[in-house]
Amino acid sequence: MDPVKLLKQQHREVEALFKKVGKAEEADERRRLMEEIGQKLTLHTKIEEEMVLEAYEEHHVVKLVLADLPSVDPDDERFEAKMTVLEELVEHHVEEEEDEMFKLVDKLDDDEVEAIGDRMAEAAERAGAPVGKKRVA
Repeated sequence: MDPVKLLKQQHREVEALFKKVGKAEEADERRRLMEEIGQKLTLHTKIEEEMVLEAYEEHHVVKLVLADLPSVDPDDERFEAKMTVLEELVEHHVEEEEDEMFKLVDKLDDDEVEAIGDRMAEAAERAGAPVGKKRVA
C-alpha cells in the first residue's frame, strides 16, 4: 500500500464533497454532505496523526470547526461561513502536506513505506472505510 497515494485519494474525495456542498440547495443534502466530510476528515486525521505528529496541531483546528458544524442549521448563513473556513483550512493543509511532507516519504526505504501504508490501510478499514474503494453516497 502506498501511503502517499492513499492520502492523496482521501484529499480528492474531500475536495469533491466541498464542491457538492457549494452546489447543494436542500438543507438535508447540505447536512448529509457536511457529515460525510466530517467522517472522512476524522478518518484522515486519525491516520495522519499516527504517522506524522507534525500534523496534529493543524488537525486540532479542523476538529474544532467540525465539532461546531452539527449545531448550525444548514439554512443559516453561518453554515456557509463555517464550511468556507473548514474548506480553506483543509486546502491549506493539503497543499502543505502534498508539497512538503510527502517529499519526506521519498527518503524512506521501500519496506518502511510499505509498512506505513499497510498500517494506514488497516486503520482506515477499522474505521469502516475500505481502502481502494470509494463509498457511494
